[in-house]
Amino acid sequence: MSVLSNFMITIREFFKDYKRIVILSIVVIILATIFSNIFIAIRNFFEAGGPVLWGILFVTIIMWTLIVERFWFFNYVLPQRITDISHEWQLRKINRTWSSNMIRNELISQVSVETHRFILTIETMMQILPLLGLLGTVVGMIGVFDVMTFFGTGNARLMASGVSQATIPTMAGLVAALSGLYIANLLKRTADDQVHKLADLLIRK
Repeated sequence: MSVLSNFMITIREFFKDYKRIVILSIVVIILATIFSNIFIAIRNFFEAGGPVLWGILFVTIIMWTLIVERFWFFNYVLPQRITDISHEWQLRKINRTWSSNMIRNELISQVSVETHRFILTIETMMQILPLLGLLGTVVGMIGVFDVMTFFGTGNARLMASGVSQATIPTMAGLVAALSGLYIANLLKRTADDQVHKLADLLIRK
């Protein structure tokens, strides 16, 4: 009886593992299909948009990397920095002298530089992205004119390829720039607020 019961337990465990393997395999196949379709769609999008799209993608990645870095700085680095500066300032016995005022201004200036770092770069990249889109438009229209020069207006397929290269980069550049518009303004306001907060904490005694 013990051998039979052990055998039945083994069979049940096997089928439990088998069901898990089947479910896991189905999930993996579904995810692979989804990501494969997404990859194909992205590849087709970049092929239709032309080489300028890669430049737009590169600038967008750098812009959002700097945006994420700024959010990390404001949420995890800056609070401790303000706390340390405020604690150091409170340890000073006399804060009404000329030298103390210079030290206070220097501390506020240092924090202001740290909080506004990369914000101008982010805003510059937001301005570059639509210009890259316009560059893609020019490249695409040159392609259309080349097709018209060699084949006239009879080859609609080649002309459509040039029109795609003329319109898709413009759309991509505008969308990428708009994606960072609100965030850049938010970062700038946050930087100004943190500087004012530090200035209020460093009160002269």
